[in-house]
Amino acid sequence: MLSKSQKKLIKSLYQKKYRKQHKMFVVEGKKGIQELLQARWELHALYSTEEKLFEVPAEKFFAVSENELKQISFLTTPQVALAVFYMPDDVMTSGKGLVVALDDVRDPGNLGTIIRLCDWFGVRELVCSEKTVDCFNPKVIQATMGSITRVCIVYSDLQKYLSACVDRGIPVMGAFMEGDNVYKTELPVNGVLVMGNEANGVSEETEKIIRQKIAIPQFGQGQKTESLNVATATAILLSEFKRGG
Repeated sequence: MLSKSQKKLIKSLYQKKYRKQHKMFVVEGKKGIQELLQARWELHALYSTEEKLFEVPAEKFFAVSENELKQISFLTTPQVALAVFYMPDDVMTSGKGLVVALDDVRDPGNLGTIIRLCDWFGVRELVCSEKTVDCFNPKVIQATMGSITRVCIVYSDLQKYLSACVDRGIPVMGAFMEGDNVYKTELPVNGVLVMGNEANGVSEETEKIIRQKIAIPQFGQGQKTESLNVATATAILLSEFKRGG
């Protein structure tokens, strides 16, 4: 049975300020929980309607009813398990290989999908501006499907980070509606690819630092589509970077 304090803690973790305060976050569903356990991320507590779903210390397992799971879940249709994990220690980027940088991406689904894309295409480092949605947001965690364990995610002053890359001679490229056709551009193996905000694209401050603008050409005849979803655009661009690498 869930205690009031357990319910209060779990519900509080749906807000960023409490996640930061407690250094904890929520994961729902078998696959996500299993991925984090296999990656040896530290478990705080596991709540499930099935007692032998995972092998975890007895003191960290709490059997709950379907109704209790609904009370603590953020999903419309809760899955059989919910877990609370501790956030991993902060890490520093190495600057090696291709790095994806996000300039104020706000949608949790987009961030989660981009993390999965980085995992799929072997991009090990993702640098996020300070206004980018929190990667430990439960909707982001859900969308990553466990890929968050295999991608180094860092939040930073993006302009300072990119300026430092330029000073070190690292190519800094950005995705724009108008830029060099990505299909006709020689792309580097090492560098930073900047993706912009869903509504406004790359900010003016960030644009000033970017050394090369690349674009995905539009082939449709109607020309009524304003732009691609940022996650979709990231998938296309990463595919091109890796095709030539």
